[in-house]
Amino acid sequence: MAELQFREAIRDAMDEEMARDERVFLMGEEVAEYNGAYKVSEGLLDKYGFKRVIDTPISELGFAGIGVGAAMNGLRPIVEFMTFNFAVLAADQIINHASKARYMLGGQLNTPIVFRGPNASAGQLGATHSVAYDSMYAQFPGLSVIYPSEPDDAKGLLKSAIRNDDAVLFMESEQMYGLKGEVSDEEDYIIPIGKGKIKREGDDVTIVATGKMYHIAKQAATQLAKDGVEAEIIDPRTIKPLDIELIVESVKKTNRCIVVDESHPFGGLASEVGFLIQREAFDYLDAPVRRVTLPDVNAPFSKPLFDLWLPDAKEIIDAVNAVTYRK
Repeated sequence: MAELQFREAIRDAMDEEMARDERVFLMGEEVAEYNGAYKVSEGLLDKYGFKRVIDTPISELGFAGIGVGAAMNGLRPIVEFMTFNFAVLAADQIINHASKARYMLGGQLNTPIVFRGPNASAGQLGATHSVAYDSMYAQFPGLSVIYPSEPDDAKGLLKSAIRNDDAVLFMESEQMYGLKGEVSDEEDYIIPIGKGKIKREGDDVTIVATGKMYHIAKQAATQLAKDGVEAEIIDPRTIKPLDIELIVESVKKTNRCIVVDESHPFGGLASEVGFLIQREAFDYLDAPVRRVTLPDVNAPFSKPLFDLWLPDAKEIIDAVNAVTYRK
C-alpha cells in the first residue's frame, strides 16, 4: 500500500486511464501549464501533451459543452471545474444534455464524461464558494454522483467513473486535497460505483457520512467510544446510486441512525436516507432518524460564524445522545 495525498490519488487515476485509453483527455481552467488550481493534474501535460491536457478560458458553459459534444462523438473527456460553485454556469450542459441524451435519443448515443472538481466549503471563502452540490445533481436521472472521503476511494472510484458509459459528477472536498491515506497498489485498482463501505464497526448507532463529513464523524465516534458508545460509520462513497441496502442492514443491527450531510437541510442526502430507512427498516428503529446538516443559511465569511455554521463533532455527539436517550 502506498501513502498518497488525495490529489495524488486522483492524479494517478487519471494518469492510468489516459495511458490505458487514448480517448481519455483532460480539459479545464489551468489544468495544463499551471498543473491545476490544486495541482491535481501536475505532470500530465508533460506526459500527454497539449492535445490531451487542455487549458480552457474561464467559460464553464462553453467548455462543458465541448466536453459533452466530444463524449457524444466517441471520446472520454474529464472536465475539471476550478470549483463546482461556478459549475452552475454549466448546469444546462450537465443537466439538460449530458444526463438526458441517451434517454431522449432512444439509446443511439451515450455521454461517457466525468465532471470533477472541488465541492462544498473550504473555509473563509464566502457564500459563493461554499456550496455542496452533490445532493442537487443527484436529483437528476442519468447522472451518477460520487463523493469520496479518502485517497483510496478517490482513485478506485475515479477510474470507474472514467470507464462509465454515462455522465458522472466526481465531487472532491476542497479541504481534503492534502489529506494522506493508504492507496491500494493493486494493478488496475477499481472500486465499483454505487457500493458503500462500513469504515468503522459498532453496535450502538449508525452514522452515515461522506466527503469531509466522514472525517468529522470519525472524530465524534472516537469521542463517543470513550463514553462507551460504539458508532458504526458508513461512507456511501457514491451519493447516486446510493447503497441503501448497506445502510439498512446496519440500522437493523444498531436500531438508530444519524446522517451527517454538508448540504442544507431541505431535500438533501440526509432527507433521502431518512425517508428510505423509515420505508425499509421502520420496525427496527428505536428512535427517529436524526440528521446533522448545515443550517438553512448561506456560508458566512467570519471565522467564528463559519465554525458555527459547519457541522462539527459536538453536533454529531449531541444527535447520538438524543437517539440513544443518554442525555
